[in-house]
Amino acid sequence: MPLQIFNTTRKELHEELLERTVIDVLDSEGFGVESIVAVYCGKKMIRKINREFLQHDYATDTITFRYSDNREIDGEFYISLDVIEENARRFEVDFKLELLRVTIHSALHLIGYDDQTVDGRLQMQQKEEFYLNRYSEANNQTPS
Repeated sequence: MPLQIFNTTRKELHEELLERTVIDVLDSEGFGVESIVAVYCGKKMIRKINREFLQHDYATDTITFRYSDNREIDGEFYISLDVIEENARRFEVDFKLELLRVTIHSALHLIGYDDQTVDGRLQMQQKEEFYLNRYSEANNQTPS
């Protein structure tokens, strides 16, 4: 299977929705999937990856690695469900909505969007909102 989802936590995930979301974002942006591994993990794991590969000694919401330079994406991303939960409380949004937003954010990173500049961050936020609204309208509710 070109997209594999792994949940290393005890939190329940709607994996089918997350998979559809990643594939839809890539497809809508003109990309396909060669091989993507999506790992939904805890704070310890993402902090270890952040320290080992990016030399940042803290937990973050997502880390993305892209291994291909063509339109068929080969890569992986890690999302910390603990950080998502903290951010959902801090921003006063539903956990599932924040999880979907960060999953979209990760998919955007896989296709080359970058949030290291103010303009890049703004562009990514606009794309995130576009896709969140698309899924909310399609379901006529908050994604669950």
